[in-house]
Amino acid sequence: MGKSVMVVESVTKAKVIQNYLGDMFVVLPSHGHVRDLAAKSGSVRPDDDFSMVWEVPSAAYTHLKNMKVSLNGAENLILASDPDREGEAIAWHIIEMLQHEDALHEGISIARVVFHEITEVSIKSALQSPRVIDANLVQAYLARRALDYLIGFNISPLLWRKLPGCRSAGRVQSAALALICDREMEIDEFHAQEYWTIDIKLNQKDTCSSVEDFAVPAHLTHFDSKKLNQFAISSNMEAKNIESVLKSVNFQVLSSKKNKVRRNPPMPYITSTLQQDAASKFNFSTTYTMQVAQKLYEGIQLADGKAAGLITYLRTDGLHISDEAVKDIRSLIMQRYGKDFVPESGPKYFKKVKNAQEAHEAIRPTDVQRLPSMLVGILDEDSHKLYSLIWLRTVACQMESSITEQIQIECGPPDESIISRSTCSRVQFRGFQEVFEDPEADAVKHKDHEENGRDELFRILNALKPGDQLSLGAVELKQHFTQPPPRYSEGTLVKKMEELGIGRPSTYATTLKVLKDRKYVSVKSRVLHPEFRGRMVSAFLSHHFSEVTDYSFTADMENELDNVSAGLTEWKGLLRDYWTRFSSYFERVNSVHIHQVEKMLEKKYGDFLFSFLPDNSRACPSCQEGTLIFKLSRFGPGYFIGCDQHPRCKHIAKTLHGEDEDNDNSFKEPKLLGLHPDLNEKILLKKGPFGFYVQLGEDRKGFLPKRASLSQIKDVSSITLEDAVERLCYPVTLGKHPKDGEPVIIKMARVGFAVGHRRTTASIPENLKPNDIDLAKALELLSSSSIRRSGRSKSNPKVASC
Repeated sequence: MGKSVMVVESVTKAKVIQNYLGDMFVVLPSHGHVRDLAAKSGSVRPDDDFSMVWEVPSAAYTHLKNMKVSLNGAENLILASDPDREGEAIAWHIIEMLQHEDALHEGISIARVVFHEITEVSIKSALQSPRVIDANLVQAYLARRALDYLIGFNISPLLWRKLPGCRSAGRVQSAALALICDREMEIDEFHAQEYWTIDIKLNQKDTCSSVEDFAVPAHLTHFDSKKLNQFAISSNMEAKNIESVLKSVNFQVLSSKKNKVRRNPPMPYITSTLQQDAASKFNFSTTYTMQVAQKLYEGIQLADGKAAGLITYLRTDGLHISDEAVKDIRSLIMQRYGKDFVPESGPKYFKKVKNAQEAHEAIRPTDVQRLPSMLVGILDEDSHKLYSLIWLRTVACQMESSITEQIQIECGPPDESIISRSTCSRVQFRGFQEVFEDPEADAVKHKDHEENGRDELFRILNALKPGDQLSLGAVELKQHFTQPPPRYSEGTLVKKMEELGIGRPSTYATTLKVLKDRKYVSVKSRVLHPEFRGRMVSAFLSHHFSEVTDYSFTADMENELDNVSAGLTEWKGLLRDYWTRFSSYFERVNSVHIHQVEKMLEKKYGDFLFSFLPDNSRACPSCQEGTLIFKLSRFGPGYFIGCDQHPRCKHIAKTLHGEDEDNDNSFKEPKLLGLHPDLNEKILLKKGPFGFYVQLGEDRKGFLPKRASLSQIKDVSSITLEDAVERLCYPVTLGKHPKDGEPVIIKMARVGFAVGHRRTTASIPENLKPNDIDLAKALELLSSSSIRRSGRSKSNPKVASC
């Protein structure tokens, strides 16, 4: 009943929960982890029973000091970090650090509580069920961190020596990179195959029939009494021969089949499916989806002045929904759509999860009666879209199945030597699809699967009976070529990783972020393209560390870690087993010479590397004696194609460097883009020591021309005069700051656009355009937690060992 201190992870969450609990509680944020493994070699010590060296950022000591002060006179310390393995680890770290600081006085009660939604009922209910920190979950976290560290910090130095400039992508990231690179190899090796299909239009005109003039579309499925498979018609000549035969055929209806199909409602969202849908519908990256979902989970200020979390916990692979929530959803469906749309019993969704302690609820609204339309003007556009998506899926998953009528007509001559098929369907009962017609679905812009005219075609086909005579109206011959397998998008890669058991809900977004940050993968037209640097790393790991990139190894490791969480496996024993195996890999690869790596990569990617050579000739054009070979740069990241007679012949046919590999190395500067429409000055594209930039006016004595960096643009050849003019207009002054009267500006930064005031800078989020930023929005961004200030000294992090 005395004073209690509760620690959660974020400032927003702390503010919302403080309003629920009142003055007897002090709710403080930990700002995530208060310590992590020191980012240096030797932070995990296999020879010392896998002891670990932890690094504590200076900012974390400030947060710990606030906790220490608040604990004076407190009777209870309540650790309420997120309800997963990572959250359990944060709670453990806090206890360890507070003990190290002598902040836990004798007699204080320490409790761990978890809640899956930030609502007043959920918080107060969680306080009624305190527990101790789960040692098994903490040990699973320690095993994961130690294993990832040992693999990463031992492979990275090897990679750096054998592939200059490259680092290990990490255990889970290496498996994901292998997926992307293997798919690229499939595309490289793909050879298109030609095939043809034949569509026809059938007509009937019978004044005695209730069916009016129409053209029934049909697809040829059988010819010469044989079923046509995909490659049965392989050339235009074959298709033309079939067309000539069809023109002499007397068609009639051979059969008519009708049936009904029930389509079950979709399952509720888990982390992976939410990321996939947000990517396909809104083009959100996995990282951005999780950022937006985190805001919805942590809570916002509502119109009535109260604050609440809008969705349940966002990192989950559980599909079940609580009985109380199901009751509320069914009540909403009854009110909004009628009793016909409510099934007799609510559908239940289950997914087998080994670690039952991490089997959270599916992602759903904390209050389904809080309609998306009620949050217009309260949520920003992207938050509203994501909330609407979650609300729609949650309601749909508890509705009746839809019922679709299907009809199939087969037509041809009476001997059935030729068969064409026409099919159509129409919805008899919309069921769960009714929710997507709700005005609440407007933000999601759900695409209706029904096409105009389908009901009319269904009526026509339904009126046809076996024996009805038809005439051939038109024949359409269509040429096709088989397509290579598609590259992964972020959504489809997450889906594939989930299928293979690679990673867990909390790791999908960070996995992709690491691959993009290290320039191993780039996103072009919403799909993932492996950079050649990434392909080199993946090939090296696959060749020398096959287990790291093996999908089954990574999935098995996740299962082993789940067993540690469940108390079935001893964590240090697990580390010993894997470390013994991997240390032998490291010793063997240490002796591999860089020339062996070059030969391996040349053999694997030779077609790609030498594709620029005319007539595929690899003879050195300089000395006429040597052969062009693939070489890795000894002086930094990159590679080149050069003569094998070096140093006698120093000819280099092609030089590429990491992320610049797609750039045009023949760029001749300066390049004139045109004249400024207002100032009549030349605009030039130039290249300096920090990359490409555009310049207004030519260089001349006593004149400093205005310049704008193009560092964010990969393909500088796509820059137009209009693009250059737009970039040269920055910085733009939005107005004066209300506190000091100093200007607030929009300017270009290294990573995109930013707003600035004196020495304070805040990045403009990717989902916002500079033209959308006014003074009010700029002030909001400058007051956020993501600002940067120049002229401040950086404190050295302190290190603690345990």
